[in-house]
Amino acid sequence: MSLMFGKMKTCNSADRSPAECNLVLLGVQGSGKSALTVKFLTKRFISEYDPHLEDVYSSEVVVDQQPVMVRVMDTFDQEGPVNSERYLSWANAFLVVYSIDSMESFKGSQLYLQILSLHNKTFRPRTPIILLGNKLDMDRYRQVSQCDGQALASRFGCLFFEVSACLDFMSVQHVFHEAVRRARSEGGHGRLASAVYVSEDKALIGVPSFTTPYKELPAPTTAKLVTVKTSRAQRKRRATTLTLLKGLKIF
Repeated sequence: MSLMFGKMKTCNSADRSPAECNLVLLGVQGSGKSALTVKFLTKRFISEYDPHLEDVYSSEVVVDQQPVMVRVMDTFDQEGPVNSERYLSWANAFLVVYSIDSMESFKGSQLYLQILSLHNKTFRPRTPIILLGNKLDMDRYRQVSQCDGQALASRFGCLFFEVSACLDFMSVQHVFHEAVRRARSEGGHGRLASAVYVSEDKALIGVPSFTTPYKELPAPTTAKLVTVKTSRAQRKRRATTLTLLKGLKIF
């Protein structure tokens, strides 16, 4: 028997399915959640998309030499985090996104962190949270300082990163992979961690661990499931190609 994201699984030669991890992106409209999702799945940047869509994208990726079926929910909350039940128990990790050139989006991220903090105080083990400042390419228009982002992350005990969805793919990939690592780690015994700031050009150092069990739940009724498919040759290279992203224009 082996434990995969909290789910007991029998190991045999016929069963080679990867572990599964559900990631949820939260944040106000315009913070760049969809752009980050597509960047992670396709290495491409989208400039036009329908901000009113909510989808769950599924793709098999490799994290630390281990295959993982990652499901990413790109959420849409028209009135903020007032209907959070659909993702609170579904997620293995949360990425709360704001735009560094928008103080309004930063204030909105605080509302999400408050909801997640209350959830983590109520349920055990706690679900990992990453605070993510997006649009680092807009640094000259910055309204939210790195210190402000780090202070907010420290307040809620979550990891902190700054990235740009339109620039470096590796930095975006690193954040998503770190979310998977936090979700499957068994070393932290569910304890919240102190904030760790990581910019685009810095490696993650000294990050404590979280543990969150994988719960086999149906896909949220408010989201559509879109599968990211790979060809046999692409699977050998571990490169994903997005075959269907409704409402998105990819370049």
